[in-house]
Amino acid sequence: MKVAFLGLGVMGYPMAGHLKKAGFEVCVYNRTTAKAEKWAQEFAGKFADTPSEAAKDADLVMMCVGNDDDVRAVAFAAMAGMKAGAILVDHTTASAEVARELYQALSDKGIGFLDAPVSGGQAGAENGQLTVMVGGDEVTYQAAEAVLKSYAKQIKRLGEAGSGQLCKMVNQICIAGIVQGLSEAINFAQKAGLNVADVVEVISKGAAQSWQMENRALTMDKGQYDFGFAVDWMRKDLSIALAEARRNGSTLPLTALVDQFYADVQRLGGSRWDTSSLLVRLQ
Repeated sequence: MKVAFLGLGVMGYPMAGHLKKAGFEVCVYNRTTAKAEKWAQEFAGKFADTPSEAAKDADLVMMCVGNDDDVRAVAFAAMAGMKAGAILVDHTTASAEVARELYQALSDKGIGFLDAPVSGGQAGAENGQLTVMVGGDEVTYQAAEAVLKSYAKQIKRLGEAGSGQLCKMVNQICIAGIVQGLSEAINFAQKAGLNVADVVEVISKGAAQSWQMENRALTMDKGQYDFGFAVDWMRKDLSIALAEARRNGSTLPLTALVDQFYADVQRLGGSRWDTSSLLVRLQ
């Protein structure tokens, strides 16, 4: 099976590598060609100068880019080179609206589409342990699932086009609240004169346990915020969730508040710090 991967950022680069290691014939594209060349050398794969060229004759085309505008630009460019019956899988965290738009446009060309945002961060991508949330037709999902397993520990179809993106919004809403709570707890422990490592060792075995606590609490206590998913990207994701909430009539008061806390972190110079850096604004 021939596959293409478009977008070689901190997530896409290792994800494309896992596809090659799984035995697929892989051609990659990246806006900065030097990075595509580097990937091709490292993984003994191919690279192309345009999305259309990379997608030509591919059975599956995966993409992981920046935002809705990037998704539209790269997807429509790729579509020009895709054959009927191929499938485009978008791993970008984007809006449900753009997912539905692409589903319709690609369907009109006889091309399948799945919106499939991922969770697990850079480490998950590097270790092939991502969670993939999928929207799209069942038959398209079944055709792509085995390939997606190359870099995923959990894959689930949630419903029609846009459902994967909606699920990712739920994921980011949960993370925002948990990280803020963890930040307040660590700040409280520090000011109370407690040893944070000892506190975490105890409470992480009870009801307070979370992935964020297990993986970020000790680095937060040390003021280390260089672990992949940046504040800038979290604010992009939360803006998508807040916009969707206005459309569907749900209320997200905590999410809106934490989004503003992340704006504080940006003003403190933390745009590229990871999302656990909410603690900084409390210190």
